[in-house]
Order: sequence, then C-alpha cells, then structure tokens
Amino acid sequence: MPPEQATARKRIWSIIKVIWTVSIIIVATGLGAVIDWETHGIVGAIALGFVGLVVGIFLSSPTLLLQVIP
Repeated sequence: MPPEQATARKRIWSIIKVIWTVSIIIVATGLGAVIDWETHGIVGAIALGFVGLVVGIFLSSPTLLLQVIP
C-alpha cells in the first residue's frame, strides 16, 4: 500500500472517530438534559446534562469503557 493511501485512510478514520465521539456526547448530554428538565427543572437539566456528558465520554471510547467495567 502506498504511503499516500495509508495517510488518507488514517485521516478518514480520524474524522470518523471525531464525528462518532461528538455525536455520542451530544446525544447523551441532550438526552440527560431533556429527561430531567421535565422532572426537576433547570437545575436537574444541568445536573443530568453533565452526567450525560460524562457517560457520553465513556461511551465514545470503547476501550475506556472496557477499562472501567470490571
């Protein structure tokens, strides 16, 4: 495989990983905020939105998730 193809594949893979990470974090944060907004108002939306952010970070990296699970 020529070096140009290897570089292009790495670049495409990096872009896919960034899109995956950002989308998972946004979905987890948004879902947490929307669910708790209906039950606990703005404070709950902020709190569960933050929890969703942390969970989204763990879900975006399967290797990180596997390190946390015993």
